Amino acid sequence: MTAASAEIQPFVLECRVRAAGLRPTRQRVALAELLFAAGDRHVSAEELHEEALSAGVRVSLATVYNTLHQFTEAGMLRILPVEGSKTYFDTNTSDHHHFFLEGENRLVDIPEGPVTVSNLPAPPDNMEIAHVDILVRLRPKVNR
Repeated sequence: MTAASAEIQPFVLECRVRAAGLRPTRQRVALAELLFAAGDRHVSAEELHEEALSAGVRVSLATVYNTLHQFTEAGMLRILPVEGSKTYFDTNTSDHHHFFLEGENRLVDIPEGPVTVSNLPAPPDNMEIAHVDILVRLRPKVNR
């Protein structure tokens, strides 16, 4: 990355935050840079908090949580509840599904292709299905 593109990146992210209807505070823009600079990824609030501290961004874990949820509500992130107390955020907001690698606690996008879900229950009156998330849990094979 050139010095010029390094200067443009925060401005582009500031515009993206503003376009999502959020005020582009220093902390929001810094967290957006960590989230979106490396392309599509899955991250927990704790992981992003550690990255922020390592990058010299002074931010509390509560602010990271709040920002991630604000970005999600604004359509910039997709929330992926995986474990009972662990939530991941996906920078790829398109309709897609995931593998979860148990033991590594890591999410991987399932490559595009035919995934069929059948026999979904009818939604209650005045409701419609907005999205179906498929999470396929993987673990190493056990040799028997």
